[in-house]
Amino acid sequence: MLVTKQTQGAPATYDVAIIGAGPSGSIAASLLHQQGKRVIVIEKQDFPRFSIGESLLPACMQIIAEANMLEAVNKAGFQFKNGAAFSHKGQSSQFDFTNKFTQGPGTTFQVERASFDKLLADTAQSQGVEIRFGESVEAIDLSQEPKLTIRNRDGQVYSIQAKYLLDASGFGRVLPQLLDLEKPSSLPSRTAVFTHIRDNIDASIADNAHFDRQKILISVHPENKDIWYWLIPLGKNLCSLGVVAEPHLLGDAKQNLQEVLLKMLKQEPSLNKLLANAEITRECASLKGYSANVSTLATDKFALLGNAGEFLDPVFSSGVTIAMQSASMAAKCVVRQLNGEQLDWDTEYAKPLMRGVDTFRTYVEAWYDGRFQDVIFFDKPDEKIKQMICSILAGYAWDEANPFVNDSERRLNMIVELCR
Repeated sequence: MLVTKQTQGAPATYDVAIIGAGPSGSIAASLLHQQGKRVIVIEKQDFPRFSIGESLLPACMQIIAEANMLEAVNKAGFQFKNGAAFSHKGQSSQFDFTNKFTQGPGTTFQVERASFDKLLADTAQSQGVEIRFGESVEAIDLSQEPKLTIRNRDGQVYSIQAKYLLDASGFGRVLPQLLDLEKPSSLPSRTAVFTHIRDNIDASIADNAHFDRQKILISVHPENKDIWYWLIPLGKNLCSLGVVAEPHLLGDAKQNLQEVLLKMLKQEPSLNKLLANAEITRECASLKGYSANVSTLATDKFALLGNAGEFLDPVFSSGVTIAMQSASMAAKCVVRQLNGEQLDWDTEYAKPLMRGVDTFRTYVEAWYDGRFQDVIFFDKPDEKIKQMICSILAGYAWDEANPFVNDSERRLNMIVELCR
């Protein structure tokens, strides 16, 4: 039998209800609160909680600053990051994010998401945002203003009313499931298997491998370019390690995940040598069929943020950047609507957001079909072109002054032909 928390009177009312207190939810809540809007965030889990997406991009820093959270993030002691390194069969390539086409921050952090997400949520709360942890959204009624039915950790069910609704539920994808918005992704189904390790990397081996703790390392399988590995330094002697491939390439599904990861690691000799003394520190996990899409990103009653709308692939660490960018863009639109403006959400939010997402998509697709790998490992790159591509890898995928954003597919193909 359901126990109702509010037995009398109308549901509590808010300007904006947000589902999820991850990066997009906490930042959207902060931005809206700063504009004097009454916001509530409903988060199913308790923080801290484990999540992947640990390598931020410099473009994130602008939005973190916009939410008045930069000081807290800078003081937290996360691993400094200034670029990305790529490795394949003895070839290596590095991108220095400070040497890019687009103006803006060129450095960021690699973070344990459990502590990073908690820091953002705690900072939003310290600013005055109301966040309710351990509560889940059971139903949505959009017949008038959004009405949410919520179950708390004690099993009590209650309702709240809001003038607008943001879904920042990430892979939980609450609104896509409740409103039947799910749509197949254009990308093939892939699986990531990952863990945390004490890397115990020998200094001499690191020097010989040109390993830089201030950069994410992406290693390509020597025989199959469709398989790649991430190594994300998270601090002294701690790394996130993962492998990504189509499921059939990971071997016997009956193997446990640690066996799968270690077997795949042995197939990449340079990475295996670098991590010869590594120790796994947490149970291996997997994320399957993670690419997702939706039929509708936003209406005059709701908008989807980050992974709740579309997730591409972890290869260029675009997930958190898209989440934060969507939070910033949606918050501005929500404020305008709440202040009385008539908005076309497709024109004002969905299409502008997707311009950057589609830029990332160009490079994700070209990574897996080999075109972009040919560009990355080309040994005589044009410096100006590399700066333009570096801007995209640094997260500035919405800078339409960058020719490789404004006309991403054609420009990339042109460079592919030159490199080949």
